[in-house]
Amino acid sequence: MNIDLWFYFKLLIRRLPVMTALFLICAGIGAAVAMRLPDVYSASARLLVESPQIPDSMASSTIQAGAREQLSVIQQQLLTRANLIDIANEFSVFPNIRQMRPDDVVAGMRSATRIRRTGGRDQALLMSITFENENPRVAAAVVNEYVTLILDASARFRLDRTQGTLDFFEQEVERLGIELDAQSAKIVSFKNQNKNALPDDLGYRQNRQSLLQERLSRLEREFSSLSERRQQMTTLFETTGRIDNGANQSSEVQQLNRLRRDLDQALAVYSETHPRVRLLQSRIGQLESVVAGQLSGGDAGGASILDINLAEIDARMADLSRSISETSGELERLRLSIEATPSNSIALGALNRDYQNIQSLYNAAVRNLSEAQMGERIEVTSKGQRVSVLEGANVPNRPSGPNRTKLIAAGVGAGLGLAVGFFVLLELLNRSIRRPAEIVSRFGVTPLATIPFMESQTHRWVRRGALITAFVAVLVGVPLALWIIDSQYMPLELLASKIVGKLGFS
Repeated sequence: MNIDLWFYFKLLIRRLPVMTALFLICAGIGAAVAMRLPDVYSASARLLVESPQIPDSMASSTIQAGAREQLSVIQQQLLTRANLIDIANEFSVFPNIRQMRPDDVVAGMRSATRIRRTGGRDQALLMSITFENENPRVAAAVVNEYVTLILDASARFRLDRTQGTLDFFEQEVERLGIELDAQSAKIVSFKNQNKNALPDDLGYRQNRQSLLQERLSRLEREFSSLSERRQQMTTLFETTGRIDNGANQSSEVQQLNRLRRDLDQALAVYSETHPRVRLLQSRIGQLESVVAGQLSGGDAGGASILDINLAEIDARMADLSRSISETSGELERLRLSIEATPSNSIALGALNRDYQNIQSLYNAAVRNLSEAQMGERIEVTSKGQRVSVLEGANVPNRPSGPNRTKLIAAGVGAGLGLAVGFFVLLELLNRSIRRPAEIVSRFGVTPLATIPFMESQTHRWVRRGALITAFVAVLVGVPLALWIIDSQYMPLELLASKIVGKLGFS
């Protein structure tokens, strides 16, 4: 499609007054704003995050927060609403601060404050703080106040964290010490309650049980032997009417006594059904018959001797019975204590394991408390990581803004864009037929001839009068509108600052 340059040139000439008016409005606003904006002074300070002065291998601080995290937290605390309002009121940052709303004060302070952090791996971490204001002394004072607050916040941040860590581990050591004492008391109480059934002396009690069992067997054998002897003595007296006191004994009596001793020894080893025991009992029976025949003529004092011997045997049997009873009772107590030892061992092991766990926690807490005390000492003496002033803020001698050339250029660019946009918008909205080529393209009909629009003299004067009126209205209305905005709504410099801030210009 061929572009009719002459046609568009004539359209441009026809719309040029309106486009010029739009351009002049934007350019005039840009120039007025650039001229009306006051000079802005910028003051800056630089801070450095220093590494710990004591190597971590020797003693380290208990603060685990990195330098970037610490600076980020401090920055958020610095730009809080309360701090910004206090600083603005203290240094009278804005001329009409008494009439400004708190939200506007906070917004103005934040827009005038710039904080930037630089530094990477194996590089020093720097923070730069910049504040802009119409008064150079106020700008420098605000930056120095920012620096003071940051240094105080950094020291307070590290001290609070170290103190919090120290308080925590002091409480842990105290709590675990109480638990350790309570667990020790539980163990002592359990041992006192089960002192006869503890696993520590289980071997001794088992050996004692074996000895008592052997002793009980021996006592029972001796008791059984005395019982048989008493029975034999009684039987002998009843059979012969006398007893042999051991003097002038015949060979048969001596052999009978020897066989009885052998029988006692055999019964201590073998059972009553053993062949040797039966053989000894048979021979004893035969000899008892022979001895009974020999002693049929016994003396009259046999009864008294029998009573004496029986009394001795009864006394000995009473002692043996008492010893057997005591030994059996001790064996029963040992049996019960040995049976209770496994369960007591399990319970005592659980108590000891709890004690060891608490002890390990207590030892770890004591070590951590020592490290926390060392970390607090490092922070109190400022030997750890800290923020220092690398370069303070000085009162600036020359203004840093505004960039008037950029503002005027922005107004001119906005005017050009608005004028071109106006021209393009009218072309997009105008759907009427104005050229023969449009008749051909729209209807497919080739006209034989075209009659141009004939403008009358009156119409020409009306059109020119309207253009002149519009031009005069722009020349008078734009300054008047700017004056009304400046005096009734908002100062142009403040309005321009907001607009420039929205557009991203400094």
